[in-house]
Amino acid sequence: MFYSLATRPSRSIQRTASPLVSNGALDSFLNDTIGSLSGARSSHSATVEDGEQAYSLQLDVPGLAKDQLDIGIEGDVVRVASKSDAPRAVKAAWRFPLEIEASASTAKLENGVLTLTLAKKLPISNVTQLTIS
Repeated sequence: MFYSLATRPSRSIQRTASPLVSNGALDSFLNDTIGSLSGARSSHSATVEDGEQAYSLQLDVPGLAKDQLDIGIEGDVVRVASKSDAPRAVKAAWRFPLEIEASASTAKLENGVLTLTLAKKLPISNVTQLTIS
């Protein structure tokens, strides 16, 4: 899975392969992972905004219909992936500082732009007061 941190600016990371040793699967994995973390290889244009009650995530997914996308929310991680029958592949994930309230979040696809409004799950205090005897 590829992660792009929502709260950190992207950094440029370059990996050079040794000409003596080459492992195609490992090189592909490392290039995809390092490239997605740094933003250097990102083929998806995404913007994240931090609002008071919710995060707003906009992702360009031209040529895809809403039934060709899967959106998963698990705790503070949001994943967007295209289905296998989609005309193009999309696979991205973001980690947010607070957990996401999935039941209060919405998704809208309009003119090739996927807009997610991700409600923040605010921490609840479980403090119990003790009485002094």
